[in-house]
Amino acid sequence: MASRVVAAMSGGVDSAVAAALLKEAGYEVVGVTLRLAPREGSGALTHGCCTARDADDARLTARCLGIPHYVLNHEAIFDRTVIAPFTAAYLAGHTPNPCFACNQHVKFGSLLAAARRLGAERVATGHYARIGRDAATGRALLRRAADAQKDQSYFLCGLTQAQLLQVLMPVGELRKDEVRALAASRGLPVAEKAESQEICFVPGSDYRAFLKQRAPEAARPGPIRDRSGRVLGEHGGIASYTVGQRRGLGLGGGPSRFVVALDARANAVVVGEAEDLLVDTVEVAGVSFIPFERLEGPRRALAATRYRQPPRPATLFPGEAGMVTVGFDEPLQAVSPGQVAAFYDAEEPDLVVGGGLIRRARRGGSPQERSSG
Repeated sequence: MASRVVAAMSGGVDSAVAAALLKEAGYEVVGVTLRLAPREGSGALTHGCCTARDADDARLTARCLGIPHYVLNHEAIFDRTVIAPFTAAYLAGHTPNPCFACNQHVKFGSLLAAARRLGAERVATGHYARIGRDAATGRALLRRAADAQKDQSYFLCGLTQAQLLQVLMPVGELRKDEVRALAASRGLPVAEKAESQEICFVPGSDYRAFLKQRAPEAARPGPIRDRSGRVLGEHGGIASYTVGQRRGLGLGGGPSRFVVALDARANAVVVGEAEDLLVDTVEVAGVSFIPFERLEGPRRALAATRYRQPPRPATLFPGEAGMVTVGFDEPLQAVSPGQVAAFYDAEEPDLVVGGGLIRRARRGGSPQERSSG
């Protein structure tokens, strides 16, 4: 009897091809589309992913493939685990990564639970990453995608062993052009569908307007000050700013100034010079490790603090309660608390070691000082 797999179908070409490849490989495929964002009212989406049109496209694709298709309402779960933390992070002066949270709690969290209720052993997605197995330890491994331009391992670095052992990512070995060609050759209706680059739950991609509607305090004005405390101007809410920002500060002429910190307690935007953005020590919370259970001591690695950033040589230092301190060999610029820090193996750069959320970034000293915080 064929193994049953739930294919997460977003309505895009990647998940469509993933479902097609699994069916051709002999799996019993059940297509599932998650309804995550409101379909009515002021928050309803009309473009981007997660729209009613996307669900229709997924349904048409499933019909073309001859597989059952269900739409599951996960709005409440998505709101609690993704939208609410997204809002809270901005109010705290952080720059959140909703895709990271969605992968952890929804696509590989609540969807896995739904798959079990449907009698499925695994969930498959259209993510560009590769999953394997360590022959010696039996642990699941996560690697970068074959298509470096589409690689999504950065957003997946926080997945646990329990999640990875139940996941299939069939397009991870393919390039995007190959995926589109496979979709066209199979007559899938989404073969030429454009990709969405937006935050899926933010209408019109205007996250500032979304935050002001969701939490009016996001628009509370406050001071823009320099590092010495001198007030230079006024902002319209710290949620509208991010570390490294230079444009839109409204400070007039003079030397270039950058946002170097967001002080949520004082409701202040702190600005400084480009040099003030340089950090070499990053504290990361809630870290999950993939090839091994825990970090026993300092370990050389490559680390990235934003999507598409080339990973930089660094040393990982273990801390308490899932904390890791990352000491970079060379300073890097504009590291934002709330973003993801992804770790890759120093000797095998395609292998994901793990990752978590950045809590703090600073200029450090010796490796011992860095690890002690």
